[in-house]
Amino acid sequence: MNYFITGGAGFIGSHLARKLLRDGNTVQVLDNLSTGSLKNNDDIKNHKRFSFKKGTIMNRALVHKMARGADQIFHLAAAVGVKVVMRKPLESFVNNTDGTKNVLDAACSFKIPVLTASTSEVYGKSQDLPYKEEADKLYGSFYNARWGYALSKAVDEFLTICYVREKGLKAVIARFFNTAGPGQSNQYGMVIPTFMKCALNGAPIPVHGDGNQVRCFTHVDDVVQAIIKLLATPKAHGEIFNVGSMDAITVNVLAEKIKKITDSPSKITHISKDVMMKETGDEMKVRIPDNSKIFRTIGWRPTMNIDEILASTLALMTGQKS
Repeated sequence: MNYFITGGAGFIGSHLARKLLRDGNTVQVLDNLSTGSLKNNDDIKNHKRFSFKKGTIMNRALVHKMARGADQIFHLAAAVGVKVVMRKPLESFVNNTDGTKNVLDAACSFKIPVLTASTSEVYGKSQDLPYKEEADKLYGSFYNARWGYALSKAVDEFLTICYVREKGLKAVIARFFNTAGPGQSNQYGMVIPTFMKCALNGAPIPVHGDGNQVRCFTHVDDVVQAIIKLLATPKAHGEIFNVGSMDAITVNVLAEKIKKITDSPSKITHISKDVMMKETGDEMKVRIPDNSKIFRTIGWRPTMNIDEILASTLALMTGQKS
């Protein structure tokens, strides 16, 4: 099959491209390299069934050109990471929403099934846990730039549903919950690679606030398996799915695990709320998905726990065999 991946030089996108190639498919990648990196595609860049184009999903003509002839589209391109969103809120919002419309238009024009990537951030400050796909949402003040990201991805979801209902597009929405694993960058506020780099360098491990925030981490390989199967499953079309583990861990415990696995002398430091608000804005205290819907639909559950995620991440960062 022929696949078109937007954001295919990013963390999830590069793992997806690698998996699809291993399975004998052809892969086209579009990425503007704003947060993605050519290094993520180093091992596949010369593959005869792989092609890369530097460009943006804001370029409607280019998106349509690359989509033509594809059997499926994975739309993963988006502003990524809290630091990016806080620094460029307008650009992030417009790229996410207008870019998604371009991808959906192309998919609709050529009748190509598409998966739209979303995020657990769309649940906002809701405390109705675990999060169910159909649940109501609660957002913070629009004066806080962080919520622009959640709102933009909510718009992406709504656009996708509209194309399904009004234009007959075959589409799936995947809400990611803290995807992690080997190759994830620490540059954009991602917690595991940030903590691990600090630990390996003996630098203080910076925990925001009291560290009692609760997160659920999912290995990128498990996420890739989920989205491939979702898009290939007709009964998943037109639906929204949480893609994440339900195994919860506090940020404090995560930091301690990383100290232990790296045998690091680093101290765990806590960043005050005032400093945190300037760096990352408001924050969801707890993120736990209900993944029963995706299990009912495609039989998917994560196979790797947090210890395995940390071990595989460390192995790549230190050049060891996992």
